[in-house]
Amino acid sequence: MATRQRKTTRVMEPINGQRENHNADADAIRREACKTVGQTECIATIIIILISYLTFPEPLQPVGRPSVLHVWYCGWISALSTGLGVLPLLFTPELNPFLTGASNAIAAGMMIAASYSLILEGCTFNEPDDVSEISSHLRTIIGVTLGIGFIHTTKSFLEKHEDLKVGTLAGADARRILLIIFVMTLHSFSEGVGIGVSFGGSNGIELGVFISASLAIHNVPEGLAVAIALLPRKLPCLTAALWCVMTSLPQPLMAVPAFLFCHYFIPILPVGLGFAGGAMAWVALFELLKEGIKDTSLLTATILSTISLGSMISIQGMMDDRS
Repeated sequence: MATRQRKTTRVMEPINGQRENHNADADAIRREACKTVGQTECIATIIIILISYLTFPEPLQPVGRPSVLHVWYCGWISALSTGLGVLPLLFTPELNPFLTGASNAIAAGMMIAASYSLILEGCTFNEPDDVSEISSHLRTIIGVTLGIGFIHTTKSFLEKHEDLKVGTLAGADARRILLIIFVMTLHSFSEGVGIGVSFGGSNGIELGVFISASLAIHNVPEGLAVAIALLPRKLPCLTAALWCVMTSLPQPLMAVPAFLFCHYFIPILPVGLGFAGGAMAWVALFELLKEGIKDTSLLTATILSTISLGSMISIQGMMDDRS
């Protein structure tokens, strides 16, 4: 009997040793990943500071027709404002499952409100330089259909790749984060076109600056929606802020060509608005709200998302009234 116990002990010792070695290797890999993420954060922050400094237009207020640099910088500032959405969550870095679900429900309401505004703007689109013979309603509906189909295809593609990573996240969390970031980035394309087109008219300076400032304010709650999805998954605040800014990078990138070729961009703008609106609505309903219901309850998630939706629409209505 004693001999059998000694044999069992000898068998268990290497198993325990292997488990300890495996845990040590996993910890080492995790530390190395965090180190790499930290280096990437520093490099990205330095690049943002350099771009902000080197592309600063002189003078800041253009005289006469705005230059390409002025259009770029207004789009750039609008994109950077998205990172401010992380600020409210600095005070609650640790979220339990219920708060995570509540945050997802609030983010869903924000995204549904943004989707509604985009689709409404596309349907009511009316510009003198719009030469398209297709009604803005039909173009917006086409965009919504394409947006939903595109996101559904993208989600199916992501689900086939189990090894996807976002920073230190992997698997289902990484796929969900990538989908949200992808949708918010698509949404920024239409906003960038809107900035560029607004600078192209006869009152381009005043209107362009106003539209850029409005989008900059509007981007803060959008950044909050992205940050709400990122921070509960243990990503650092700086990483979340950089991802928020990244989702809005199409704004300065699209503003410049839209400004230079305003006549050609205007007819497709309702399609872009509908595309972004449909994609955002899909993710809000079938990703964020679904997660919110799972972590809280149907009633709680519905109430929170409805309050968030109503608040965002009210804020957007106040901004429209002032314009």
